[in-house]
Amino acid sequence: MPGAGAVLGVDVGGTGIKARLTDPDGLVLDETRVPTPRDDHDARRLAVLVAELVTNASRHAPLDTLGVVTPGVVDEASGRVLLAVNLGWRDVPVLDTVCAELDRRGIALPVAFGHDVRAGALAETTSGDPALARGSVAFVPVGTGLASALVVDGAVVPGDGWAGEIGQVRITSGPHAGLRVEEIASAGGVARRSGAASAREAVLRVRAGDRLAVDALDECVAVLADALVWTTAVAGCHTIIVGGGLAESGPVLFDPLRAAVADRLAGLRVPTLVPARHGDAAGAIGAGLLARQLLARRLLVPRASSSAVSA
Repeated sequence: MPGAGAVLGVDVGGTGIKARLTDPDGLVLDETRVPTPRDDHDARRLAVLVAELVTNASRHAPLDTLGVVTPGVVDEASGRVLLAVNLGWRDVPVLDTVCAELDRRGIALPVAFGHDVRAGALAETTSGDPALARGSVAFVPVGTGLASALVVDGAVVPGDGWAGEIGQVRITSGPHAGLRVEEIASAGGVARRSGAASAREAVLRVRAGDRLAVDALDECVAVLADALVWTTAVAGCHTIIVGGGLAESGPVLFDPLRAAVADRLAGLRVPTLVPARHGDAAGAIGAGLLARQLLARRLLVPRASSSAVSA
C-alpha cells in the first residue's frame, strides 16, 4: 500500500549529507551523517553514496520511497541543479544520475527530488506553531552558504528554482564590494574570516573576546540583516526562521541580529526572528515530507526502469 512503508530523506549539504529514515508515523528509525563527496562535478559520486544509504536503510525497514534534496538553483521539474557554487555543479542532472545508479544496482524505488532550503521550510512550517501556516514566513539557514525559502499561507514558493538565492547576490558598496552575500553572511564565511576551523570554534572565539572573530560575526550580522530586511519588505514576513550551524550559537547571533533588523525596519512591522525547530535536520525531514506528499497525491509511481520524479 503506497505510503505505508518507511521513507528515507537525504539532505545533500555543502560539506555533509544527512540521511533520516522514518516510519509512516514519523518515528525516526535511523539517522546517518556522511561527508559530501568532493570534486564530484557530475554528481556520480553522490549517486553512489545515495545508493549505499538506501541499501543500509533497507536493513532497518522496507523502503517505500526516497527523497533527495540539494542546495543551489534547483529546477525541480527537470531534476537538474542549474547552479550549486559550493558543490561545483552547473546544469547537472542530479535526479537522473541518482536514478541511473539505483537502476544499475537493481533497486526499484520511487524518488522525489527537491531543494534543500525549500524542503527545510516545509519541515519547519508544517510542524509546530499553526501561525506559521498563515501569511508570509521566511526560512533562512545560515550554514556553509546562505539561502532562503518563502512560505505563503502554508505553500512553499519555488520561483522556477531561482527563488531565495539571497546568498548569491553581490555586495555593491563598502569594504565587501564585489563579494557575494554568503561570503560574509554564513557560518562558513564567519569561520573563514575569523581563522577558525568551524563556525562553532568561531563562536567560542567570539565569546572569549577574540577581535578577529568578533569582527567577522559583526560583519555577518550587518550583511545578513540587510538581506532579511529586503526579504521582509518585499514579502511582508511576520516570522523569519533562522537555521543552520550559526543559529545554534543562540543569543550570540540572535541578539545583535534582532537589533539590526529592528533598526533597519524603523516604522515598519518587524518580523519575529526564531531559531529553527529542527536544527540542521530540517532538510532531511523535509526530503521525507516531500516523498510522503507525492505518494499521498499518487504523483509517485513504482519504478520500472526509471524513478525520476521531482517534488
